[in-house]
Amino acid sequence: MPTPEAQRPAQLMRTALGVLAGIAADVDPLGDLFAAGGHEIALVGGPVRDAFLGRGSSDLDFATSARPEQTEAILARWGDAVWDVGRAFGTIGAGRGDVVVEVTTYRTEAYDAGSRKPAVEYGDTLDGDLSRRDFTINAMAVRLPDLTFVDPHHGLDDLAAHVLRTPVSAEQSFDDDPLRMMRAARFAAQLRVDVAPDVMAAMTAMAGRLAIVSAERVQAELTKLLLAPAPRRGLELMVETGLADVVLPELPAMKLEIDEHHRHKDVYEHSLTVLDQAIDLETGPDGPVPAPDLVLRLAALLHDVGKPATRRNEPGGRVSFHHHEVVGAKLARKRLAALRYDKATIADVTTLIALHLRFHGYGDGAWTDSAVRRYVTDAGPELERLHRLTRADCTTRNRRKAERLSHAYDDLERRIAELAEKEELAAIRPDLDGAAIMATLGIGPGPVVGEAYRFLLELRMERGPVEPDVARAELLAWWAARE
Repeated sequence: MPTPEAQRPAQLMRTALGVLAGIAADVDPLGDLFAAGGHEIALVGGPVRDAFLGRGSSDLDFATSARPEQTEAILARWGDAVWDVGRAFGTIGAGRGDVVVEVTTYRTEAYDAGSRKPAVEYGDTLDGDLSRRDFTINAMAVRLPDLTFVDPHHGLDDLAAHVLRTPVSAEQSFDDDPLRMMRAARFAAQLRVDVAPDVMAAMTAMAGRLAIVSAERVQAELTKLLLAPAPRRGLELMVETGLADVVLPELPAMKLEIDEHHRHKDVYEHSLTVLDQAIDLETGPDGPVPAPDLVLRLAALLHDVGKPATRRNEPGGRVSFHHHEVVGAKLARKRLAALRYDKATIADVTTLIALHLRFHGYGDGAWTDSAVRRYVTDAGPELERLHRLTRADCTTRNRRKAERLSHAYDDLERRIAELAEKEELAAIRPDLDGAAIMATLGIGPGPVVGEAYRFLLELRMERGPVEPDVARAELLAWWAARE
């Protein structure tokens, strides 16, 4: 009898056949067209790997012996639309119904020592093309039109063993394209695979070479890692190998030395736990924070990045991190900007970091309705994410303390819901608009109108909605005191 380990690749093969059968109807005509033109073509990369994992795809990658101009002519006969934005890399795209294909001429890629962009050279064979791919699990192919499986580097065995290896030496692979080290971390998070020892060693030795890769490409891989099912695995690999020192140095910096009496938490481990717990609080597609949510995950990971800079040893051996939320928001803004994240993402993440400690004053004493209104207003559209970040930030092992914090936040959410029902908290405005302010004070447009607006907004925060006559009386009293 075969061992379970020996059966595993066979089981994967059966799974792949079922997926590939569904793809065949769309790609068979494409294989026939390339064969008729005297060219080889094969399904390659992620779609092949995913077929073994039981995942289909309508976005399909192919490798071919045809040159780009020949590929373009063939795809024009097969597809409804053809595009050549990847021509510089030997890639021509096409669409037919819901199926999108990208067909790339057999190639190799290599970086010059100081270059950020790969130099593309065309190859002559499928095996040669596969040997230049990042990992063996992505170096499998299915030839068309006969659907012959090609696996010169035993990627199927590695996929079955959940191990990440490179087709050539890891040093050569990462030297050719340093971004592959980030992909290793990303695949650890996406597929829950372990990197082979030689891959780990090469990543550690060559982490600094990642600095030649553009921030945009690095950010794209980091984002995929964070949106993966198990981002913690990938982040830990980045820290262990030194990749994080290049990409996200604030993360390993949170590995603060723990004092012998354990008066404060390991901030690094705490942050990873908060990330795990925040992911658990993401919702389904119809919920307020659908999974996976990049903003929530970035905020959870970075919420305490200000602690190293604000750590102070207080009398009696106590450790404090005063205003670390303010410092952390600034550090996160700077790092995310360096990674070329968009302005909206940066603003949302830094808002959450800046506000993540606000709730802790709630447990110290009852908040007034005014304080609840300010909490909601300051959070704005990030309120639902803030709810989840705040709950995730509780990692204490003290069950009573955890239950106390949970009950306190339950109470805060209840009060927010009650006030929202009565006062439309999501859109708090003064009780008089700009036109009413000018009419009441007998003034025209100008800076004073803004001052009056802010006064009435403060009044609205403190007292809730008031009748227009009361608002006008308060405004006139403010006006008289101002003169």
